[in-house]
Amino acid sequence: MAAAAECDVIMAAPEGPGEPESEEETRREAESFKEQGNAYYAKKDYNEAYNYYTKAIDTCPNNASYYGNRAATLMMLGRFREALADAQQSVRLDDSFVRGHLREGKCHLSLGNAMAASRCFQRVLELDHKNTQAQQELKNASTVLEYEKIAEVDFEKRDFRKVVFCMDRALEFAPACHRFKILKAECLALLGRYPEAQSVASDILRMDSTNADALYVRGLCLYYEDCIEKAVQFFVQALRMAPDHEKACLACRNAKALKAKKEDGNKAFKEGNYKLAHELYTEALGIDPNNIKTNAKLYCNRGTVNSKLRKLEEAIDDCTNAVKLDDTYIKAYLRRAQCYMDTEQYEDAVRDYEKVYQTEKTKDRHSGASAEVQKEEEKKFKEVGEAFTILSDPKKKARYDSGQDLEEDGLNTADFDANNIFKAFFGGPGVFSFEASGPGNFFFQFG
Repeated sequence: MAAAAECDVIMAAPEGPGEPESEEETRREAESFKEQGNAYYAKKDYNEAYNYYTKAIDTCPNNASYYGNRAATLMMLGRFREALADAQQSVRLDDSFVRGHLREGKCHLSLGNAMAASRCFQRVLELDHKNTQAQQELKNASTVLEYEKIAEVDFEKRDFRKVVFCMDRALEFAPACHRFKILKAECLALLGRYPEAQSVASDILRMDSTNADALYVRGLCLYYEDCIEKAVQFFVQALRMAPDHEKACLACRNAKALKAKKEDGNKAFKEGNYKLAHELYTEALGIDPNNIKTNAKLYCNRGTVNSKLRKLEEAIDDCTNAVKLDDTYIKAYLRRAQCYMDTEQYEDAVRDYEKVYQTEKTKDRHSGASAEVQKEEEKKFKEVGEAFTILSDPKKKARYDSGQDLEEDGLNTADFDANNIFKAFFGGPGVFSFEASGPGNFFFQFG
């Protein structure tokens, strides 16, 4: 960019015969402003350089080099759209102005218009076939075009990681291209990298608060994080800015439909209409397979419905689908563990309880729980594990079922009640008590 933005130093033409003295004075004044602009540019004081080049243009508006110099300054300030307008004006005034064409091409490329940039660099080579800068910039423009083509194909293939890679490479040559940034942000959102996607979209909105694409991406991140009501607000804003924004329209429709179906399913469950709740959750799951977080909750909710209908294997399958989508989803592990208990799959239940325990233990660590508390929790889990181990042993379980004393195994029969075990493990109520009574308990509401 430094080479493309180098200022031009063109001496004023001598006064022609018969030229009025006032025109010569005007020309000299304009040159004085330009020279002061050059001095500030050399000191990298681009704002002052811009002011003096503007004075030169106001004084003598038909001089190509003045527009060229101001374009160079605007490029250094990162104001590529304004720079592009000045560069284009400079070559309109003088089509043989090589640096004007170079700057126009560089601005086009920085803004992501590689085709227009290529035309400008080709024009430079027509004027100066040995111009090495134009040769290199032409290669850069071709590289950007290639990355664009690859990204377009990979987006259709849903290879979002590759699209992000291509956009990162393209942005090295086109740092001011909002289109590339938005595509990258959208793919980051689809990959579940919401903070990164939000950051890119927010940067664009700081420069242009009405950018419909950036508003859409902000909404998309919230939508995929299951903040559906807030997401709808951003989709609506995007549609106000661009009523024909297809992606925002589809996302807004899906978000509203998901919210409605989910709420209707929850209402049916609370009213005890489990069959209807099952139908509504199933319909909700068909709305948008990309919304992983919401779908995990819907699977878990449907799993609870199936457990109420005593369809325990189906309930287990639903909870399994929930944790496949979100392997940190505690409620799904707990509900599946209870179903495993009810179907006497004790070893599987232990694994789910262990997953919950390890997750909660990590939270304790992060919240600064004492070593004594952590040690006590580990002891509880060991005891619970031993209990489940005996329950999963057919011979020992048969002895328990027949009422025989198991104290010789180091355990009291009271330990074998599932809710008692849960209380010993977590210090709270049973798995599906749907209440909260203090630290360590789980509040089982629908997602």
